[in-house]
Amino acid sequence: MSDPRRPDLDRYPELQKAWDRRQFIRSAAVGTAFMALGGALVRIAGDDLSKEARAEKRSDGKHRLPPGQRALQALRPMGGAEGDGDVRNFRLRVHGAVKAPFEVDYAGLLQLPQVEKQADVHCVTGWSLLDGLWKGVQIATLAEKAQVKPEARFVIFEAAHGYTANAPLKEATADTAMVTYRLNGKPFALQHGAPVRGLVPDLYFWKSAKWITGVRFVRNDEPGYWEVRGYNNHADPWKEERYA
Repeated sequence: MSDPRRPDLDRYPELQKAWDRRQFIRSAAVGTAFMALGGALVRIAGDDLSKEARAEKRSDGKHRLPPGQRALQALRPMGGAEGDGDVRNFRLRVHGAVKAPFEVDYAGLLQLPQVEKQADVHCVTGWSLLDGLWKGVQIATLAEKAQVKPEARFVIFEAAHGYTANAPLKEATADTAMVTYRLNGKPFALQHGAPVRGLVPDLYFWKSAKWITGVRFVRNDEPGYWEVRGYNNHADPWKEERYA
């Protein structure tokens, strides 16, 4: 008996790969569903995946999946003015309220102490990526090397084309906060911030600046690109701090 959800592959042969993948994932019981919408297949996270995440608790007692979020299994492209993307041109400047500012190229970044951390990320638009394995250098390591001054209270992530995102020092130097260049063992695509992006997983994902060029420690808060355009200055997903 034919599957009534099967698209007309004779009429729309471009959907064959998507349909084949749908059947594979369905048979593997990973909880991912596909649905036909407007003549195309749209990949959505399975209800089971989101339900399980909502039932789980983090070590701090929070539900693993913040309110208003649904789980996906890959980063969703979110736009933005792309940076250069070439590791040969990468430079990261660590400066501001520090005693020993410094700058590293890509090779220099790889010579700093490296970590791999598992972390979930949550986009303000409502999707979450669970169980990502991120590799990079902790912001705390950069802070230690630069000898951050006691008066520093915030971190400003600087990125291509003048983009900035601000975060309290506590969140920006948490165990899973880093400048990262690998996700699940693979380099980032340009649309996701290659070659290096920020990662502050306990804040909405716009705080994790793509195409990062600098980490600046400051005493006074400086709202960034999205914050001055109406988004919440702090951006806690569990409090649904989406907008100002």
